Amino acid sequence: MKIGNVEIKGKLALAPMAGVADRAFRELCIEYGAAYVVGEMASAKGISLNDKKSAELLSLSSKERPAAVQLFGNDPQIMAQAAVKALSFTPPVIDINMGCPAPKVANSGAGASLMKQPKLAEEIVRACVKVSTVPISVKIRSGWDANNINALDLACRCQAAGAAAITVHGRTRDQMYAPPVNYDIIRQVKEQASVPIIGNGEITDGPGAKKMLDLTGCDLLMIGRGALGRPWIFEQINAYLKDGTRLPEPHIEEKMNVMLKHIRLLCRYRGDYIGMREARKHAAWYMKGIRGAASFRQLAGGLKTLDDLEALAQKVISLTKKI
Repeated sequence: MKIGNVEIKGKLALAPMAGVADRAFRELCIEYGAAYVVGEMASAKGISLNDKKSAELLSLSSKERPAAVQLFGNDPQIMAQAAVKALSFTPPVIDINMGCPAPKVANSGAGASLMKQPKLAEEIVRACVKVSTVPISVKIRSGWDANNINALDLACRCQAAGAAAITVHGRTRDQMYAPPVNYDIIRQVKEQASVPIIGNGEITDGPGAKKMLDLTGCDLLMIGRGALGRPWIFEQINAYLKDGTRLPEPHIEEKMNVMLKHIRLLCRYRGDYIGMREARKHAAWYMKGIRGAASFRQLAGGLKTLDDLEALAQKVISLTKKI
């Protein structure tokens, strides 16, 4: 499939999870078979005010392409200004966030709040498309709440405004990440749209991925929380979609080695101080499902150095071998 002129050779994408989908994790997911990645959302207002932290979120390496950077905001002019500045980072695609349910984002009128303001959402897309030299995509939800399922209307508006692709998360803002996923609304959007539609929501394994494809007909699958501590999920799902092969979960030692590789990359790109604080949540995710995980996660919460992490990994490997 193509987003504008950007070809994506595969069926799986990494979702733009704040505090997770940074450069280190994006590169790791691509190694495991993600065909497309979207970076953490960056504040359009912050970018327009030359905020360094916001700008850092727009940086893409040569190892993680094709990729998109993602912007959030609720002012068409400021969003357009941010899109122009984002172009200096040479992103293949610029994505607009209209789905983030976090209170600090939605309560500011951005993210999922734009689901309640379809005309404004359309204006934002049109303003960004007008100034961008790369395709503009949009990420939306099924609606704000169960009484306001308007993804079809909003998707049509975004497409009319020039959006080159649309991701539909099949949950409302009120649901946050709770079940069920509304596959039917994603299917409706796909049937009406002439641009690629990306399905998102509750894709945690091969059967779940196939279910999304079969029920919606979407062009690409976006994986979010299913990849937390499991970058190999892309390899597993690709194998299942190819011929039904169910690859097993990696053994404990391999999981720990992947974790160490991930955090070393994170520290290389962001420095040891930030990297190790970010490492605490990642390490806890990598421990999920391991016998004794609760105690390991408690230890992960106190990580300060790479030596600490390596010691924890060895402890996990040693103790699980004894069980």
